[in-house]
Amino acid sequence: MALRVVLRSTRHGWRGWWDIPPICSASQNGETLVAAFGKQRRRTSCSVSVKLRQPTLWELMSSLASTTLEDNQYGAKNFQPALEPLPAVSNQLTVMLQTRQQWPVAKRRSLAPVALYAACVCLIVLPTAGRSAALVAKEVSYIVDNGQREALMPSCQSEIYCHGELLRTVQMSEIYPDSKTFVDMKMRKSPNETLDAFHEFMSAQNNSPSKAKLQEWVESNFEKPGAEFEKWTPDDWTAKPKFLERIKDADLREFAGQLNQIWHELGRKMTTDVAVRVVGEGRVLKVVANEINLSALMRRTAQQLNPDLYSIIHVDNPVIVPGGRFREFYYWDSYWIVKGLLLSEMYTTTKGMLENFLSIVQRFGFIPNGGRIYYSMRSQPPLLCGMVKSYVDATGDTKFAMDAVETLEREFQFFINNYMTEVNNHQLATYGYKSSGPRPESYREDVLSAAIFEKEEDKQDFYCELKAAAESGMDFSSRWFIKDGTNAGNLTDLKCRSIVAVELNAILYWNALIIAEFYGLRNDIGAIAKKDEYLAKADELKKAINAVLWDEHEGAWFDYDLLNKKLRKYFTPTNLSPLWVGCYDRADAKLPKRVLAYIERLQLDRYPGGVPNTLQNTNEQWDFPNVWAPMQHMLVMGLDSLDNADAKELAFRWAERWVRGNYLTYNRTHAMFEKYDAQELGGHGGGGEYDVQTGFGWTNGAAMDLMNKYGDRMTTGAIE
Repeated sequence: MALRVVLRSTRHGWRGWWDIPPICSASQNGETLVAAFGKQRRRTSCSVSVKLRQPTLWELMSSLASTTLEDNQYGAKNFQPALEPLPAVSNQLTVMLQTRQQWPVAKRRSLAPVALYAACVCLIVLPTAGRSAALVAKEVSYIVDNGQREALMPSCQSEIYCHGELLRTVQMSEIYPDSKTFVDMKMRKSPNETLDAFHEFMSAQNNSPSKAKLQEWVESNFEKPGAEFEKWTPDDWTAKPKFLERIKDADLREFAGQLNQIWHELGRKMTTDVAVRVVGEGRVLKVVANEINLSALMRRTAQQLNPDLYSIIHVDNPVIVPGGRFREFYYWDSYWIVKGLLLSEMYTTTKGMLENFLSIVQRFGFIPNGGRIYYSMRSQPPLLCGMVKSYVDATGDTKFAMDAVETLEREFQFFINNYMTEVNNHQLATYGYKSSGPRPESYREDVLSAAIFEKEEDKQDFYCELKAAAESGMDFSSRWFIKDGTNAGNLTDLKCRSIVAVELNAILYWNALIIAEFYGLRNDIGAIAKKDEYLAKADELKKAINAVLWDEHEGAWFDYDLLNKKLRKYFTPTNLSPLWVGCYDRADAKLPKRVLAYIERLQLDRYPGGVPNTLQNTNEQWDFPNVWAPMQHMLVMGLDSLDNADAKELAFRWAERWVRGNYLTYNRTHAMFEKYDAQELGGHGGGGEYDVQTGFGWTNGAAMDLMNKYGDRMTTGAIE
């Protein structure tokens, strides 16, 4: 069960919300909350009781509306409950509590009356297909049961950034070559005013504006992307972090130092304009949270009261972004970024990023794909546990681990409750948290790709597949194609939701181990029980992965095709991801030899630019010949973990080859790329929906980590 409180002023377009997780007999951030709902869907009484232990949003609402609370019970006579269900979503009830109070006398001279609404959304979770699908509150004002096809909602509620006629008109006009450009732009006026202006514009143009007129309208109503950020220089940056001393090759040491410099270019801090809003008479009063003496929780709440002019998801602390078109944080990218930041001794920056992620889990129940509201109905490979462990291992900050573990557990449970499916009497995970419509950031591309489907239902199903593949982080690849039981076909053959992904399950296993480790740091009976619980969960996942996905003859793990009920024996580096997280039997002396034999059969060591992501050339960016930093890092660390000299030597050879390619490209272009070319040492990659990007967060972090690991023997000239 999850509760959402929404505040909004219909007059001023002011809107904000706060999620309260969870409700039933639970406490969070010092509050104890209980919600009780009637059994009927309409005209049913609703009560919400709140026991306050510190200032919260309820007090903010009270102070703004001059509302008197009676014993902290929302049963006061000035509230008029009315129950109404959201359409097409079963088991979801919406309770509207309305009050029309005057502002306090002291403020009445400068502030007009404001109508405040509190909407409490309670989801009653019922068993689906023999199990309960846990629903977690998200940044949008609705929550969707992953098992209900008929209940699909847009990527978010915004009729500008996520769905609606304005978005469709702008994106399909192709006034910007990259669809992401428009959805990253800031509105100059409120959403309601912007929508009204759009309808007036379309009417004046007989609903058929020219491309030039439409672009003129957009640029007069929106600011260029990047308006939400201000210049920021990390105050914990150092020019000569200690890891540089471990790199003996002078050229590589200089290269690593230059990568350390790039953090300045990739740092982002959100402006106060994104953060704080209090509505007055026809204007927005920008008030710094500390000036109104709010608690930490209240400051977070105040910062979220009116994000409507932006598509950005607000976070308190500065972030390091990938670079290029990727202007905001991205979830799984951040794992390798954090590896690099820790080597740069940027512990404050790293901790701030982790605190951002933890706060997002507390608000959403999970971490979205990236830092935009249009990503809020999908996640990415859940690597937050790994990030926190990297930070704790580097700093010894075990208190941070103990404080974070319950939030990490919450994210873990989100994946367990929403992504698991039964395979051969085992529970394993697939990607694919559903929402309707094209991806807002790739709207035109998705609509054109879906044109082959005649039925709207088939189009929506295809959009879900696109978003599932995006959730995997590998968008797009023949890895997710199923045609006639093979990986042939094209983008319209995407079936990502029907494929059990090796790395997703390996990462969940790793998460369970880390959560158990962090609970083990606590010295109490409850934590010991939790540690044992998560060790058991890890063991259960390990057994499932090795029983279903491991192929003894091939010497690798493979994705599983749920439609054709068979392993997909096609190469991708994630076939060896269980090595990376230690999800294998270390006592099995034959396993390293089988893995090496698999690598030799496929001749993976023959590529001068690194190991490609697949062996199929489809012109998709996660297919041959493209090589990606996280996959190279994963392969190297996995092979090095084996108790086998040949495996360790191969790991070093691949690490050196990869770093040397990065070095050569950087010297030639003075840029680090998102992806590279397996066929050429130092060649950058291509294909996909957008031009190759530079920056680049995870490439830098992976290279730094490999240079740190092998700095005593790695050189720039060892591979010809």
